[in-house]
Amino acid sequence: MISRRSIGESISKICCDRRGPLKGRHLEQSPIRLASLAQGKLHEVERFPWNQLKGCAVGFLDFARDDSLSSTAVSEAVEEAIVPEEPVPPVVAGGLRGFIAKFTVLKGAQRELWLTFLIKFFIYTAYSVTNKTMVLWLSKDLGFSDQASGALVGWVWAPAMTVFTLLAGSITDAIGLRRTFFLGVAICTVARSVMVVTTIPSLALACGVLPLAVGEALGTPVLLAATRRYSTTAQRSISFSIIYSVMNIGYVAAGYLFDYVRQLNLHVSLFGFEPTAYQQLFIVSLIFEIVLFPVIYFVRRGAEASNGGPVIDESSRNRGTASSFWSGIGATVRKSAMDTAHLFRRLVSQSAFYRLLVFFLFIGFIKAIFLQMDYVFPKFGIRELGFNAPVGKLAAINAIIIIFLVPIVGALTQKFASYRMVVIGGAICAAGVFIMALPTQWFQPATNSLIGQWLGHGYLGLHGDIHPYYIMSALYLAVFSIGESFYSPRVYEYAAAIAPPGQEASYGSLAYLPFLVGKILVGTGGWLLAAFVPEHGPRHPATMWLIFALAASVAPIGLIALRRYIRVPEAGRPD
Repeated sequence: MISRRSIGESISKICCDRRGPLKGRHLEQSPIRLASLAQGKLHEVERFPWNQLKGCAVGFLDFARDDSLSSTAVSEAVEEAIVPEEPVPPVVAGGLRGFIAKFTVLKGAQRELWLTFLIKFFIYTAYSVTNKTMVLWLSKDLGFSDQASGALVGWVWAPAMTVFTLLAGSITDAIGLRRTFFLGVAICTVARSVMVVTTIPSLALACGVLPLAVGEALGTPVLLAATRRYSTTAQRSISFSIIYSVMNIGYVAAGYLFDYVRQLNLHVSLFGFEPTAYQQLFIVSLIFEIVLFPVIYFVRRGAEASNGGPVIDESSRNRGTASSFWSGIGATVRKSAMDTAHLFRRLVSQSAFYRLLVFFLFIGFIKAIFLQMDYVFPKFGIRELGFNAPVGKLAAINAIIIIFLVPIVGALTQKFASYRMVVIGGAICAAGVFIMALPTQWFQPATNSLIGQWLGHGYLGLHGDIHPYYIMSALYLAVFSIGESFYSPRVYEYAAAIAPPGQEASYGSLAYLPFLVGKILVGTGGWLLAAFVPEHGPRHPATMWLIFALAASVAPIGLIALRRYIRVPEAGRPD
């Protein structure tokens, strides 16, 4: 054993003597790590000479906190400290300074990263406006019944997007980010234009709805790839957090636009063409799509961020002629199909695959409740609360809560197993849906409360009496959002945690399955609307919501009942 004093003298000599092994220049040109044997912390001696003494003092004080330091440990610390070639991670500050530092890493980020955030906002706002409008447009403007419009959205439009999304990633790799951006936006622009001007069902579906699914699908993986490519290692975590927040901000903006355009009740004539309220909403989404062209134009070909600064990959600036462009897409689609088939052949031989499949099947029931906010809730709200009911602002409550709650819940529950968090979150989500099945009379007094008056007259901008369904919807969405913040991020984490080594990506790709299951389930929403909330005739909305609540309950009940059969131990997490 050696004394604290000898430790301090040794460290000071090594770190502060300009004639020592570091020869002073390393102190001025690169950070040096001082190992704290007491607590395992890393301290950084800044580049400036006046900070050298402070760094040595901090290292000495940390050493002095331990009463029993062995000479072996000290020699290891010294040996580690005098290797300047090893890359050194930056020190993470705590408190308010550490929080602000997470954002300041974006200072100096290349413009493509900021453009990616802007593109994400425009794309998701346009998509969300279209999503809320689709079922109403199919019924009112094209004449489809509740059942047919629900089936078209749930069984054709939404699943087609999922399938095309699976192929879009490989297409992006083949033709580049910038070209994929342009291709997707061009397809969406043409498709939305058709949906604006036509009332012929076959033309609207073949040249509008289906191509739009292709165009929208191209945007999802390319935005994720762009965020990764245009951010450095230090910027990556906060960049993906911002992308997630921008998505929710776009959802909120879409809700406000959905209500605002309908409430304007505009009657305009363009060369004899008089767009309906829902066609006007498609025009709004088309405007967002057109604005994307000049934004994408400023994305430089071959741009890429590196830890040493932005670079331009010249090899990606010239990807061949138009013929090679389309042949490259064809070859990529064929390769993607073959890779997908190979993936499933490999996965079906593993027992963990079937367990994960059942797990995702149960999650699909919760996703169906989330998806009905776009495909069922608007019709329910308009029929029960009136054409100008602010159903978009109501739905936006979910996104507003999620923006703030997800990072808090994630930080507080990171030590708990993902499976447990999914069960808890699913139970909370199901409980929230049951609120909509309760008698409206129970919530009548709440409409006259301070919170009820603020919600109705302040946030929603209502005039006159407040219907109890506004209070019930807000409570349901608030509780559901709490549950979503528990379970949603952990679904993908669970898939990665149980994956065999080297197959994390394969198992992660299966995370699309809950959405596919949810979309298929929500396709039955048209039948529920026709049976319990028809446009004309007696209505029983509580029964419809009871069915939705029971469907949502399938997830937590199934995950608990079959826990011993489908749960797989998670790496690094206790049961």
